[in-house]
Amino acid sequence: MTQISKKRKVATALYDHAKTYPLGEALSILQKFPKARFDETVELSVHLGVDPRQSNQMVRGVVDLPKGSGKRVRVIAFTENPQAAREAGADEAGLEDLINRITEGWTDFDVAVATPAAMKEVRKVARILGPRGLMPNPKSGTVSDDLPAAIRSVKSGGRVEFKMDKTANIGVVVGKRSFSSADLQANIEAVFDALHKARPDGLKGQRYIKSAAISGTMTPGVRLEPSLFAHL
Repeated sequence: MTQISKKRKVATALYDHAKTYPLGEALSILQKFPKARFDETVELSVHLGVDPRQSNQMVRGVVDLPKGSGKRVRVIAFTENPQAAREAGADEAGLEDLINRITEGWTDFDVAVATPAAMKEVRKVARILGPRGLMPNPKSGTVSDDLPAAIRSVKSGGRVEFKMDKTANIGVVVGKRSFSSADLQANIEAVFDALHKARPDGLKGQRYIKSAAISGTMTPGVRLEPSLFAHL
C-alpha cells in the first residue's frame, strides 16, 4: 500500500483537487504548499484535443518566457567559428571535434545550436541527438545564421521548447517555486499564447485545449479554469 507523505497530506488539504481555479488563485494555492528542500521546478501540464496519430495535428514550438525559467542552460554550438560562439556564451563550440565526442557517447548539455552551413555535418549524429530532443532545429530557433543571438537567447534560460507526446499531452517548464506569483503568471500566459500560435490547421470543430494544471516537482497538480484557454 502506497504511503502518503505528511507534506502531501498538508498540500491536498489546502484545496479541492476536483475543482478548477482561476490562474491567480491556482498560483496562490501552489505557493501555500509545503516546500521541498530544493527550489522545485513549476510545470504547466496541458491535455490537447488533437489526434496525435494525425501528422497534420502535431503540436510543437518554442516559447520565450518573459521571466526566465530559473534554469542554468548548458549550450553547445556547432560552428566554423568557435571563438565567436564561446564569446557569445556557448559552453562548448566546434564542429568535427564536437561530433566526434557525441559519437563516443558524450551528451552532457541541454541545448545544441548550429549554423545552417554546419547542419550537413551535424546530421551525422542525428540518430543520437534526435531521440534525446537535442537536435538543432530551425523551428525552435536553434539553427541560425546569427549564432551569437541564438546562443544568448538560449542561455538566458527563458527559451523553452515544447512538443506533444503520443497521448496528446504537453508539459512546459514555467519557472521555479521561488518565483513570485506575478512572474509565474506572466510565463504561463506566454506559454498559452505560444500554444495558440502552434494550433494545427488540421484541427477542425474540436476544442484545442481540453484541460490544464500547474504543479511543482513535489506537489500535487492544481487544475486551471477552462475559461483561461477556451478561446484558444
